[in-house]
Amino acid sequence: MNTGQPRRLRIGLPQRVFSQVLLMQLAIAGGVAVLATGLFLRPLSAQLDDQAMRRALAIAETTASPAIAEELLTTPPTVDGPVQANAERIRKATGAEYIVICDLHGVRWSHTTPAQIGKVVSTSAEAPLSGHEVMEIDTGTLGRSARGKVPLRDARHRIVGAVSVGIKYDSVRGHLVSMVPGLLAYAGGALAAGALAAYLISRRLQRQTHDLAFSDIAALLAEREAMLHGIREGVVALDRGDRIRLMNDEAQRLLNLGPQVIGLPLAEALGEGRIADVLAGRVTGDDLLTVRGRRVLVTNRMPTDDGGAVATLRDRTELEQLGRELDSTRGLIDALRAQDHEHANRLHTLLGLLELEMHEEATDFITEVVGVHRTTAEQITEKIHDPLLAALLVGKATVAAERGVPLRLTPDTLLPDRLVDPQGLVTIVGNLVDNALDAVSAAAGAQVEVELRAQGRTAVLRVSDSGAGVPENQRELIFTEGWSTKKPPAHGKRGLGLALVRRLAERQGGSARVGESTEGGARFTVVLPEALSEPGLTAVGGAR
Repeated sequence: MNTGQPRRLRIGLPQRVFSQVLLMQLAIAGGVAVLATGLFLRPLSAQLDDQAMRRALAIAETTASPAIAEELLTTPPTVDGPVQANAERIRKATGAEYIVICDLHGVRWSHTTPAQIGKVVSTSAEAPLSGHEVMEIDTGTLGRSARGKVPLRDARHRIVGAVSVGIKYDSVRGHLVSMVPGLLAYAGGALAAGALAAYLISRRLQRQTHDLAFSDIAALLAEREAMLHGIREGVVALDRGDRIRLMNDEAQRLLNLGPQVIGLPLAEALGEGRIADVLAGRVTGDDLLTVRGRRVLVTNRMPTDDGGAVATLRDRTELEQLGRELDSTRGLIDALRAQDHEHANRLHTLLGLLELEMHEEATDFITEVVGVHRTTAEQITEKIHDPLLAALLVGKATVAAERGVPLRLTPDTLLPDRLVDPQGLVTIVGNLVDNALDAVSAAAGAQVEVELRAQGRTAVLRVSDSGAGVPENQRELIFTEGWSTKKPPAHGKRGLGLALVRRLAERQGGSARVGESTEGGARFTVVLPEALSEPGLTAVGGAR
């Protein structure tokens, strides 16, 4: 809608970074050139003034000879007198503006203007007549000049007058002004070079900032901070020296670090390990799995143009646990299917015995079938007093039986109900037993043996199998996250079980290693110091 009023043209600073930086740098370069020129001219002017005054003083000292003093004493102050003649001769030879010689009463005996001879000087001659030398910039009858005054002494060194020499100040200033064009030329050249450098720098900033305004850049930074600290995915930014330059709140939580690690190298902040290798780019790939504490993390790394990198971290702990539960559920379903088939066969056998009226044989058959399962459960609960761990081994024994693999406890197995972290030990035993069952699943005469015993407050776990074993050159490699010889499952990647076992053991100050069993397979040994509480105390981690 047109109101009929003219629109006012608003003139302000340009909004783009290129234009603002260029103007600021041109202003700075111009200001520096002017300041440098002024700072140079000021001491130069003072230096030239000092040189002129010293030159005037030197001419005055040369003029104040005993011969001139003798002529002053023996001749009157006239225009064609010897004092005036000698003074004019020296003035013309030295290029001085004037040379004035006066007696003790201040009467001039020489002057550039003959009419002034015989008259009293216009400025005080008290200082040179009292024996002092004078250098000054002053204004007399001949205008502004640089002056030098000395006493005039005769052959007996008595003061008989004074000599005053002046160099016109305009001539000094003219000399200075004559130097200004050259100085301005140098300053202009410096200003032009500064303007060119400012233009090139501004063009570079324009490319790097995508020609955004400062307000846009500030808004982007604010949005970046809000986004980084608001997303539920860890973000770690590294410079070209693998030092942490940014870490959002989620990354600090997942890595169990504080903001004080920003600026530190990865090796110092995280220590040696796979996660530091992945973040530093020593291990490459997409969706790399790492373990930090009890967390399973999915890590991706993307290099940046400045030689650094940005890494993202996703917490997959719950997903991995669900995947393992899914694997266990699938195995249990397969076992139940096999058990259902076997149960049907047993029911058919029982039905046949009853139809044949072989009641006594039917009773013995039922007792034998039920007794096998009852005996297994009773044997485990007698040796393993913790209910969580006992339930796990009973379930694993059932699954192993359906696979045709005997799972037995060694005679030395005995673990009291004093576990500090029963869930952690359940995770360790479950992973090791699963690996052992997988290792012997297709072997004839397969067996798995579990040993769990207490040595004071230390728990020692050994899981042995009769499989192919682990080559000696791979016995450390198998504890690395992501390493596995088995085909990845549908829900994700393998290679976390043994890494998690070692990490849980080391978290409790223990160790996990693998060797060779007596049957030629693998034997995993886990030592957990302080895994049991003192007798008579309630365990911290268990539900009693």
